[in-house]
Amino acid sequence: MSREILLLVDALAREKNVTRDVVFGALESALASAMKKLYKEDVDIRVAINRDTGSHEAFRRWLVVPDEAGLQMPDQQTLLSDARDVDPDIEVGQYIEEPLEPIEFGRIGAQAAKQVILQKIRDAEREQLLNDFLERGESIVSGTIKRMDKGDAIIEIGKIEARLPRSEMIPKENLRVGDRVRAYLKGIDRQARGQQIILSRAAPQFIAKLFENEVPEIEQGLLELKGAARDPGVRAKIAVVAHDRRIDPIGTCVGMRGSRVQAVRNELGGEQVDIVLWSEDPAQFVIGALAPANVQSIVVDEDRHAMDVVVDEDNLAIAIGRSGQNVRLASELTGWQINIMTPEESQAKQEQEHNALRETFMTKLDVDQEVADILIEEGFTGLEEIAYVPIQELLEIEAFDEDTINELRNRARNALLTEAIAQEERVETAQDLLGLEGVTPELAAKLAEGQVYTRDDLADLSVDELTELTGIDAEAAKQLIVRARAHWFEQA
Repeated sequence: MSREILLLVDALAREKNVTRDVVFGALESALASAMKKLYKEDVDIRVAINRDTGSHEAFRRWLVVPDEAGLQMPDQQTLLSDARDVDPDIEVGQYIEEPLEPIEFGRIGAQAAKQVILQKIRDAEREQLLNDFLERGESIVSGTIKRMDKGDAIIEIGKIEARLPRSEMIPKENLRVGDRVRAYLKGIDRQARGQQIILSRAAPQFIAKLFENEVPEIEQGLLELKGAARDPGVRAKIAVVAHDRRIDPIGTCVGMRGSRVQAVRNELGGEQVDIVLWSEDPAQFVIGALAPANVQSIVVDEDRHAMDVVVDEDNLAIAIGRSGQNVRLASELTGWQINIMTPEESQAKQEQEHNALRETFMTKLDVDQEVADILIEEGFTGLEEIAYVPIQELLEIEAFDEDTINELRNRARNALLTEAIAQEERVETAQDLLGLEGVTPELAAKLAEGQVYTRDDLADLSVDELTELTGIDAEAAKQLIVRARAHWFEQA
């Protein structure tokens, strides 16, 4: 029987073009599966076949787990203290094994064993093909559509198949069986039963890689593509920077008579491409990303990672774009939240912020409007700055003498201390909220200030109410409310 096993291994290895070890592993799995069926419990069995003689041994084994973890699977695990009674040197993660009487291969249902072996070999073949493909290191692949599967395209690339999901196709793109397509290798799903390679023609990385293929200067390191944002099939923006001052980055990407950018557009179904000059200065980068709109002024809010961009009436529609497309792509490309506004809207917002700040200074520092306005004009935007900026900066304010400045600093520090104590008290009243994912002490304090103390209070809010109360964005507010309501359904 041992000789027959060796002959079977050699025959299958040649037929399936896999190593003998793969076939031995498949046989060992088949024998182990067969032996497990002899037990009512869910046991763990290991079979080892001698690669030279074909003889095999079988063991029942138990995984050694820490005593404090307990036995989650009693039929397959043993505690460390019990295992050390058998082997004093054993460690957690190792196995205690007990030899079993091996069963003859002929006693296994021949068909079942064959299926296990062939499946293992098919898996090994597929894994080998996938690894060979990945070793080529290709980001963009080309293949032929073999068939359509529920709207997805199954693409044949050499000996392997890849899946291009409907959601990753360019909208209004009409792909058919037999078409040859190029796509970006988006990811590998090793758990998938079918195609493990997932492709995309809609990902921003696709246009980036297409430009890398078309523009040799990128591969040479003279140019760098810093980012891309897409509305697939309609419009895209890419950001480039030159590492050689002699090179015009935008002109280089466009090519002679637009040849390079046109080649990319043709691949993407005529998608309009804006090429933007990248800048280390975020404000300058945003101004470039909003082209062709002309920007009047820009205000950067580092804390919110947002920018208020002011454009005149003539540029308003261009800056926003159809259905907000231009500003949305510029925001995705730069990574900044961009708020487009007219000069009138900007002025109104500034007045509103100044009024709120004036009210804060007048109330918290117990000063009149004149003093509050002087602080605002000098660029102070909060009590923290008045309390803790170097005193020399305050002494430079001509309108105040040293005694006034010291009094303002003391009042600001006292106001901050009072606010900190009040916030601690508010957080204390909102303890029920702190156990909720996403609720920080600062957020809990804001909620408590709005008389929202419990999960039920939070769950009763609408998204608009929560955003107005806390200042968080609508999506975060929605998720928070869903989490706050979760316990209602658990109770039900």
